[in-house]
Amino acid sequence: MEKRKVIIDCDPGIDDSLAIMLALKSPEIEVVGITVVCGNSPVEMGFENAKKILKQMNRLDVPVFIGESTPLKRDYVNALDTHGEDGLGESFLPEVPGFHQDRSAVDFLADILKKESISVIALAPMTNLARLIQKDKDAFANIDTFVSMGGTFKSHGNCSPVAEYNYWCDPDAAALVYDTMHELGKTIHMVGLDVTRKIVLTPTLLEYICRLDQETGSFIRKITKFYFDFHWEWEHIIGCVINDPLAVAYFLNPSICQGFNSYVQIETEGISLGQSVVDAMNFYRKTPNTKVLTEVDVYSFFQTFLSRILDLEPEKLDILQDLI
Repeated sequence: MEKRKVIIDCDPGIDDSLAIMLALKSPEIEVVGITVVCGNSPVEMGFENAKKILKQMNRLDVPVFIGESTPLKRDYVNALDTHGEDGLGESFLPEVPGFHQDRSAVDFLADILKKESISVIALAPMTNLARLIQKDKDAFANIDTFVSMGGTFKSHGNCSPVAEYNYWCDPDAAALVYDTMHELGKTIHMVGLDVTRKIVLTPTLLEYICRLDQETGSFIRKITKFYFDFHWEWEHIIGCVINDPLAVAYFLNPSICQGFNSYVQIETEGISLGQSVVDAMNFYRKTPNTKVLTEVDVYSFFQTFLSRILDLEPEKLDILQDLI
């Protein structure tokens, strides 16, 4: 089986870390690099967190590149209130020294995409990708499949009434990426809050993970405890929404989600800052630039996620259906 090459653009981040774990455990793909941008955590913290996850997975061979430290135009607002003061749920894992690269994330993206077409799974504000467009649009155009965890259609926002954090954090970057994809006649697969909000890691599921694999379960428990507490305080959810792993699972198996093609643009001003405006009724008569996902098979997601990160055959997850 020929592996599909993937770059993960992220801002680790608790759920980014779970997504990286899933990607590294999936034999269909080869993660050729991880690019980090400011978002959930400042970019240097995100770089350190990415290395911590790679060490946990025994995959420090995967290069991590430091990207943009501020959004294109607006002031940077992190999400450490959601992810803890260390960006990893206040787990305070040991630092992993070294592994700095001699190129920036944007330079890495430009260089590798000039040589071959590679897919991108974007789990963060799209500042790195916007800078790539500004630096080398031809390289950006060589992206194969483009999956973005971000935006929302009918679900409410998570940092304003209408905006999802990744697009709200740097709306100008998201707008540039969406506009450029439309210009190129290409498609963004928008894994937004309409589907990710249905992916809730509950205490029961976490205990199931621990029963199946104590080491992996303990690690996930350590980095998600803060996340559990945050979701209870702000949304009265017993569990935590793990957005980013769904983007990886969808890349692995697009049939896990359903949606529709539409033209989408991102609002960059006013009270709707960062809103993904979905022209579902085709008012603008513009060619679609987005696959907007609206439905997800929750059981199939967790079957994929757990079987991969725990190195189990799916049929070994014999009581999973009862726990969803």
